[in-house]
Amino acid sequence: MKNIVLLGFMGTGKTAVGKKLARKLKMEYLDVDDLIEEEAGIPISEIFSRFGEERFRNLESKMVEKVSQYDNKVMATGGGIVLRKENMDSLRRNGILVCLTATPEVILERTKGEHHRPLLEVDYPLATIKELLKFRAPYYAQADYSLDTSSLTIDQVVEEVIKLVNPVR
Repeated sequence: MKNIVLLGFMGTGKTAVGKKLARKLKMEYLDVDDLIEEEAGIPISEIFSRFGEERFRNLESKMVEKVSQYDNKVMATGGGIVLRKENMDSLRRNGILVCLTATPEVILERTKGEHHRPLLEVDYPLATIKELLKFRAPYYAQADYSLDTSSLTIDQVVEEVIKLVNPVR
């Protein structure tokens, strides 16, 4: 079976949905960010602060190339993975791309108090979220499917993703 790849901005539910979806479909769950941290031996926030975003994006692309070779996985990706065409091409080769979305206000509520999100360590995180969402919108639009998680529970999102990727059950 093809991989189910969850794309989308931070705080849209990729990790929580991915884990439940994998259990429900009896597939293995992979988190691309976790794999990068494991291989680098340091947290992503530290990669950003010590080496910059470009270095992180290079590590991310290498990991995407690797995990795109797998089959029958549910994968959660980092929010910026869509910024490089080669990432999208690699993920699409053996995956169904589902973009999870949410309103900026919901994203802020879900991510507040978390200190492992370097792009939101700013004075006005809501403005940053809106700016990044606007910039990334055309990239996220390249997914096979899109699902707004703003007013849904994790279980509801899981059920909706299953309907999208496997309409005949």
